[in-house]
Amino acid sequence: MLKERSQSLLLTFVTTDFLVSLGSYALAMFVRFFVQEPTLEAFYDIDLESYLFLGGMMAVVQVVVFLAIGLYNQRRGVSTSEEFATILGGVVITILASLSVLFFLRAEQISRLTVGYYALFNTFGITVWHSVTRKILQRLRARGYNVRTVMIIGTGEAARKLTDLIKHRPMHGYRIIGYVSSERDEGEIGNGSPVLGDIGELETLLNTHRPDVAVYALPDQGGKRLRRVLNLTDQHGIALKIIPGFSDLITARGRVETMDGIPILTIRDIPTREGFNRVLKRSFDIAFSGTFLLLFSPFFLLIAALVKLSSRGPVFIKQERVGLDNRPFNMLKFRSMYVQDPNKEFSAWTTKDDPRVTPIGKWLRKLSLDETPQFVNVFLGRMSVVGPRPERPYFVEQFRDQYHHYMRRHAVKAGITGWAQINGLRGDTSIQERIEADIYYIENWTFWLDLKIIALTPFRGMVNENAY
Repeated sequence: MLKERSQSLLLTFVTTDFLVSLGSYALAMFVRFFVQEPTLEAFYDIDLESYLFLGGMMAVVQVVVFLAIGLYNQRRGVSTSEEFATILGGVVITILASLSVLFFLRAEQISRLTVGYYALFNTFGITVWHSVTRKILQRLRARGYNVRTVMIIGTGEAARKLTDLIKHRPMHGYRIIGYVSSERDEGEIGNGSPVLGDIGELETLLNTHRPDVAVYALPDQGGKRLRRVLNLTDQHGIALKIIPGFSDLITARGRVETMDGIPILTIRDIPTREGFNRVLKRSFDIAFSGTFLLLFSPFFLLIAALVKLSSRGPVFIKQERVGLDNRPFNMLKFRSMYVQDPNKEFSAWTTKDDPRVTPIGKWLRKLSLDETPQFVNVFLGRMSVVGPRPERPYFVEQFRDQYHHYMRRHAVKAGITGWAQINGLRGDTSIQERIEADIYYIENWTFWLDLKIIALTPFRGMVNENAY
């Protein structure tokens, strides 16, 4: 129902963002070579072909990046400042990717001021354009321009969710004219729209109100009632959309696909397991972990020396954890505890002021430095930079029965940092809240969300009072 409008808006923003990018680049060149320079000699000396190639490439790459980081996804409650931050991040990624291509192509040097002006003009230009476009569309919809009327057949939870969705997406241009209940029910259930009557009066209601779209949101009763509604809407030439009776089991990422004409409903979709997303996330993991291991290697030697000198035992420890698809793997960490009885270690839960933690280990844990060898696991593909925290098999067996949906955490690779960690859910904190945070991450993953979590980790994930 909302898909056709969403695609129209997507096409509008993609096209205009492409044009804004080209315009920002042209403005950047004008300021750099016609305003800043007292003469035109600098402009005549540049490699114009390289400049034009860079401008066109950045416009194309920017649209791809914006699609990848989910800028065009319609989300409720997103402020202008949050969208500005997303746009800025996308512009920075665009510039880095484009300049990298120029470097490998051995193109002529590009003025850094031109690129800087482009980033400034483009970021503010797109932010302003998006804000103005939304306000214009909202005003046009409020005046009734290209608005489609909706009649919702049902007054239950599914109808309420749809009402809330339409209310928070006014740009799509849908207006609810009323509801049809399964039983006679006067009054309102939301959005100021009345209950028009019961389903026995549906034919009369369709004749009277002539909605553009009817949405069936009643629990399934063997298909007889739905078939009658389908026949009536067909007779009146009204488009019918159906919300399945088990819609409360479907997440925001659920989807319907077709195999040889047979519709198959995916109840819980995992974005990171889709082809492009899978390659993108793995490529980023390799690049990020490889860079970190290279730059952090001198500190590894220092930490290893401190661990070795502070207590007897190995520098590194291997702990069996449960990862993707419930498969176990060995996680590598700096040892932060005194050597323990292996038979007891696997089932002991870390608590505040744990006597097993060494003096050096206490600081390593506080600053999360004991976790840094896990980037080896990331580089080898056993973990990801961002994902749910892996747990020991002993506790997985306990939690799977104690906590609802716990095993869904293993639908993606375990991570060094994650949504739960940056929200303070680490150490001796609520397991249920951690599960909810992990499931939110899994079902709402975007590449931009990963970048956001990584950016916040040094401030909200590494140093934490709950890290023991």
